[in-house]
Amino acid sequence: MPPTSATATAAAHAQAADRESRLAPEVVAALAATGLARHFVPRRWGGAEGTFTALLHEVAGVGEACTSAAWVGMLWAAHGRFAALLPEEGQRGLWGADPGVRISAALMPPAGRAEPAPDGWRLTGTWGCVSGVDSAEWVLVAAPVADDGETRVFAVPGAAVDVLDTWDATGLRGTGSHTAVVRDALVPHELSFPLAELMRGATTPDLPRCHTAPAQLAGGLMFCAPALGAARRALAVWSRWAASKAPGSGRPQYDSAAVRETLTVASAHIDAAGLLLERAAHRADTEPVTPALVTGNQRDAAVAAGLLADAVDRLFRTGGAHIRDASGELTRLWRDVHTVASHGVLRLEPVAAAYASTALAAADRASTASRSA
Repeated sequence: MPPTSATATAAAHAQAADRESRLAPEVVAALAATGLARHFVPRRWGGAEGTFTALLHEVAGVGEACTSAAWVGMLWAAHGRFAALLPEEGQRGLWGADPGVRISAALMPPAGRAEPAPDGWRLTGTWGCVSGVDSAEWVLVAAPVADDGETRVFAVPGAAVDVLDTWDATGLRGTGSHTAVVRDALVPHELSFPLAELMRGATTPDLPRCHTAPAQLAGGLMFCAPALGAARRALAVWSRWAASKAPGSGRPQYDSAAVRETLTVASAHIDAAGLLLERAAHRADTEPVTPALVTGNQRDAAVAAGLLADAVDRLFRTGGAHIRDASGELTRLWRDVHTVASHGVLRLEPVAAAYASTALAAADRASTASRSA
């Protein structure tokens, strides 16, 4: 995609983000200017009520500049979609003055504890891996309620959250996915909703599709979008090496059959992943929600993540020694894609179990109906 101010800024700071485990303030500002944080915010607050397809394209584009920036921007959008489940007054508290507020979240697994209080709940707890928390204006956390065990989502102002510097992962280092601590916050009723509502999707009539889709329908494809951009960038970086002259012989690197085969397979895997994610996004935007649609989208996202990881593996193994420098761009992209692919939402084993359950149940029903005819 053509470079924008945001992608140029993210690209210029990508190495520093990886080294310092945080996005630079300039990147946060440029990313905020893209409108990602208001992508799913209701229109009545000035948001876009956007589509999953548009988000896929935008996040993948940022991912070509900096995977960590794309991850944080994607989550700003996703968390705006979640916060749209708050009661009206809670939404006003978040977006009444600015539809582009930055929201971080830690929802799975739930942690901490919420004690009922006269005006809401007293919330205490510690939540790990909260991406972008150091620049968040609000944080969504999930916690069980002490009296009935119901798990609820609570919106807490960023100023009420302590951040512990705990993020030291192999990839996505610039996301600053540190630990969030809420020591004793009063969360009013209007700043909470049941986690179950997020998982099943809102049922209020006349809401836009982006606010009624259950979490698992589009979660995988959104999580995979930064890796799609990163893999495309990895292919571009590797291709420059492949077109260069080999030391000694002066012949192009692609004179090697192994290099040509790597280009062919890796590029096809990246394209195939993009097509799978495009289809999943289109279905999330338009098709009636059924268990088969949800698990089909989960399947496509998990398989796409595997294709992207395989592609960057091939590029990394075939590239020359200098292109695999520890501080080099291809190495960073390789680490980032594998970190994305290892996320629980994209793990193949649980996704395969869910997909097999719905697909084979449908096949069994069809077989039974055929025998009964």
